[in-house]
Amino acid sequence: MSETRSSGPPALGDTDYLARLNAEQRAAVEALDGPVLVLAGAGTGKTRVLTTRFAHILKTGRAWPGQVLAVTFTNKAAREMRERVGAITGQPVEGLWLGTFHALCARMLRRHAELVGLTSGFTILDTDDQLRLLKQVMEAAGVDVKRWPPNGLMAAIGRWKDRGLTPERVTPAEDTDYAGPGRARALYAAYQGRLRDLNTADFGDLLLHVTEILRTRPDVLAEWHRRFRYILVDEYQDTNLVQYLWLRLLAQREDPGQRNICCVGDDDQSIYSWRGAEIENILRFEKDFPGARIVRLESNYRSTRPILAAASHLIAHNTGRLGKTLRTGRNDADGEKVRVVALWDSEEEARMVGDRIEAARRSGHSLAEIAILVRAGFQTRAFEERLITLGIPYRVVGGAKFYERQEIRDALAYLRVLHQPADDLAFERIVNVPKRGLGDTAMREMHRIAREERIPLSHAAGKLAGVVKQARARQALTELIGGFARWRAMLGRDGHVATAATLLDESGYTEMWKQDKSAEAPGRLDNLKELLRALGEFETLAGFLEHVALVMETDEAAEQDRVSLMTLHAAKGLEFDMVFLPGWEEGLFPSQRSLDEGGEKALEEERRLAYVGLTRARRQAVISCAANRRVYGNWTSSIPSRFIDELPPDQVTREGSASGARGAMMAPTASVFDRGPLLGGFGTAPRRPRMLEGTGTWEVQERPARPEPFAVGARVFHQKFGPGTVLLVEDDKLDIEFDKAGRKKVLDRFVEGE
Repeated sequence: MSETRSSGPPALGDTDYLARLNAEQRAAVEALDGPVLVLAGAGTGKTRVLTTRFAHILKTGRAWPGQVLAVTFTNKAAREMRERVGAITGQPVEGLWLGTFHALCARMLRRHAELVGLTSGFTILDTDDQLRLLKQVMEAAGVDVKRWPPNGLMAAIGRWKDRGLTPERVTPAEDTDYAGPGRARALYAAYQGRLRDLNTADFGDLLLHVTEILRTRPDVLAEWHRRFRYILVDEYQDTNLVQYLWLRLLAQREDPGQRNICCVGDDDQSIYSWRGAEIENILRFEKDFPGARIVRLESNYRSTRPILAAASHLIAHNTGRLGKTLRTGRNDADGEKVRVVALWDSEEEARMVGDRIEAARRSGHSLAEIAILVRAGFQTRAFEERLITLGIPYRVVGGAKFYERQEIRDALAYLRVLHQPADDLAFERIVNVPKRGLGDTAMREMHRIAREERIPLSHAAGKLAGVVKQARARQALTELIGGFARWRAMLGRDGHVATAATLLDESGYTEMWKQDKSAEAPGRLDNLKELLRALGEFETLAGFLEHVALVMETDEAAEQDRVSLMTLHAAKGLEFDMVFLPGWEEGLFPSQRSLDEGGEKALEEERRLAYVGLTRARRQAVISCAANRRVYGNWTSSIPSRFIDELPPDQVTREGSASGARGAMMAPTASVFDRGPLLGGFGTAPRRPRMLEGTGTWEVQERPARPEPFAVGARVFHQKFGPGTVLLVEDDKLDIEFDKAGRKKVLDRFVEGE
């Protein structure tokens, strides 16, 4: 597995790649000997440094492409790095060990699968199949899955695997009370045994198995030490414990002079502790690698000076950080101050954001360069409704991805059985899709045969076909088993694309959707065609299935000009000219859970999330808070977030209908208002703040009552439903026939006369 060091001349290609770097970036690229930690602030050229360092290693002859281990967190980042390295070296770069943690560990595990009881042809389960398998294990152990849902145990198992804990290494102190003392650990062990029986691994296993092999087999570890001369790691602040252990095993060689690991990350952007990320990994880098060089990238080429000053001043309140200060590298550094807009309720906040976006569009601003970044998912509804009312195109980032759709999952299950007949979970998914007349009795009998004879379900189905009494089920099973035998023979003869198309047709799956009269059916058939097109991009069926298991995503096509609406977590790595940051209120941001449960550590992560939000903005950042917010149907009162007070006053402009300072605004007497039965309001409406003359402070007063009631036949306007005509008046309650929304009941305080 070892490779000799390159001694040939450097490749041609880009000869000015170092000249385009600033002094900080060049120092990070040229520090090739020993451990290096690159603290890359937001917008400081992290990707350029990492890819240029990779190319520099190759161009200077320090290593062959296969002697560099480069780890990213996304497949998109890996593709981008491959393309940039190729552009600098001037030739296609082959034989790279470049990819995500899971992809690289899957590749390593296939070389050593027998050491953990698997074969090199093991399959990788997705989340859906993991839950189904765990449910089977729990039911076999007599656990009531209604009382103890499998999702809870799967989350605990995932946390153990993220920490590098096999069932044997889970101590009683680390166990949970799930289904009884010690039960979760026993079920974890049974689940792992079942995975081995099926020759499968879940995502957590990919890292766990490889780390265990490297930890317990010095001979294997020595082989990988001989292979990799350099290790490059992107987004190091987002690594969990098992990823950290894997990297440390590969990097900590006996000879300190050969510990050539370079980790690039930003401790101020560590925001994924809920996914297992450990900020301590980056904070203890110097302890893990004594004598490590620390290079700080502090020249930001994205944002204006006021935005950077506000973000730096805010994050400086965190104590758990290595420390750096962003400075602008832009020529047009002087820009607008960060705006803090304090409003009296969340609906006014949505109107403010919508109006400013509409004004930006009228002035020729691209909607694609505008984003609304929320802390919690429930915040999006008000903005969506307002954008719809204004006719502003938008997208909510998220939703079901291509490979997660029902028809694609079904088709992939067929292909997995085609590839590996022992894949019981995939076979169970499709054995009765489309319907083949197999009831619960037949399925139980199939499982009994498989369990007693210790054979795959597909083999048990063949045996069941010879004894089942129902003629329809017997014929269906015989045709299905015979079909898979025929398709496997076709696979070697006609290739995987033609075979997959034939399988979907002959199995009846395509016809099932052709006969479906729902509105979604045509789209599902188009998705199946797209799946076949994707399959054609891979040389083998096995390669395609591994790609799907690791990626589970599809690139979005080019989209129309529209506003992006997403959570702050989803925005990491993105940038926009104009960014709106609504909901900066205590209990929402920072979240109440972090305040109640997480202590100072959780609060600092919330502050890092605020820092991430601010540094997404290139030119304009608008923070807003509301004195009252409708949360899951109830009005709640709040005070501005402590993060607003932590912004530098000289870089912030305050405006709006309410004060933007903590403590300057009195809250309403009731923290949660009584819910009323009518659309558009509740039993008690939020109260509007007003300035106390000569004091500079605010008080909250009831919104004044309407001087005269509306009359039947009056024309009115509602912010959500538009214009309409009053049909009935009952005290302050109105029945209104809206021109476009139809008949609604609303409170009179939520409409205006035309």
